Amino acid sequence: MTEPASSAERPAPTRAQRHTRGPAPTLHDVAREAGVSLATASRVLNGSERKVAESFRERVEAAAAELGYTANVSAQATARGTSPVIALLVADIADPYFGLIASGVARGADEHGLVVTVAITDRDPARKARIVRALRGQRPRGLILAASGTQEPIEADVAHDLAELSRLGGRVVAFGPGSGVERSIEIDNRSGAEALGRRMAERGYRSAIALGAAEGVWTSDDRLAGFRAGFEASGGAVVRTLRGGFLRESGAESMAVALADGVPTGTLVFAITDVVAIGAMSAIRDAGREIGADIAVCGFDDVPASSDVSPALTTVRVPLSEVGYQAFRATVDADWEQAPLPLDVVVRASTPGVPR
Repeated sequence: MTEPASSAERPAPTRAQRHTRGPAPTLHDVAREAGVSLATASRVLNGSERKVAESFRERVEAAAAELGYTANVSAQATARGTSPVIALLVADIADPYFGLIASGVARGADEHGLVVTVAITDRDPARKARIVRALRGQRPRGLILAASGTQEPIEADVAHDLAELSRLGGRVVAFGPGSGVERSIEIDNRSGAEALGRRMAERGYRSAIALGAAEGVWTSDDRLAGFRAGFEASGGAVVRTLRGGFLRESGAESMAVALADGVPTGTLVFAITDVVAIGAMSAIRDAGREIGADIAVCGFDDVPASSDVSPALTTVRVPLSEVGYQAFRATVDADWEQAPLPLDVVVRASTPGVPR
């Protein structure tokens, strides 16, 4: 049996090991280890805007790493007025639309040494209000409201919390018009859908069914109106509009209702998102109908799954990662202006066209 090593034979613990056995290292410990004042250590580690000599910064950061010190986010918020966090509110993180936007926000945050926290509103106003209230207390550097808004005025309690967050130094950015906040990101949904409607009419389609969300939701209303304008100006007619939501299940359910009432061969289905369109395609297959030559389908956004489904889905390409990146820039750039976000119609096998 091997005898345990005596204390004299054991290697001396490192500083980090010594601190993990007792109280967590403090800012005072870091300052003492680096040989600098407490104020200098705080400026380096708690995000103060005041400049610190590079040699001091390196010593403080090395001491913090050696001791295993983690900066206090609350202290950073006190030093800067805001914490080094960008808060992103989305309706549904499982929706690839929001996932791509989040990737763009994360890219920008990484460039600036910030972190992103994501909250899901599920398009529930009460839940959104609770989240905004909680985030206000955390003082994020920026708050991005990415979920599609409605034509209703922003709720009074949410507006108050957003205004208070701005007063404390955070910048609020919202998607869409009529948001009531300082900066907004606008995607020209109407023009993109109008271009798609024209292209589909040019391919010989004359009768279309539209699948949208509830009335009053900006994104849905703009895309439905744009598609109708482009399609009907070029000789087509939107014969029916069914309203559900933004989920795959919404598309499947709305399409099942349409199929039960009868959908003639050669009909085109326009869905306000690719996710809704993919749900509609599932319902068409379940009904024993063929996608393409029988019932054509097109969507909007060009999420990755659009080119993976069979047949591949015709859609409008939105640079969603760039949208997220611009939303991030809007939170940190004092002189920010939105750059163009070109939308392109992408024709694929789900809309093979109708012979003239």
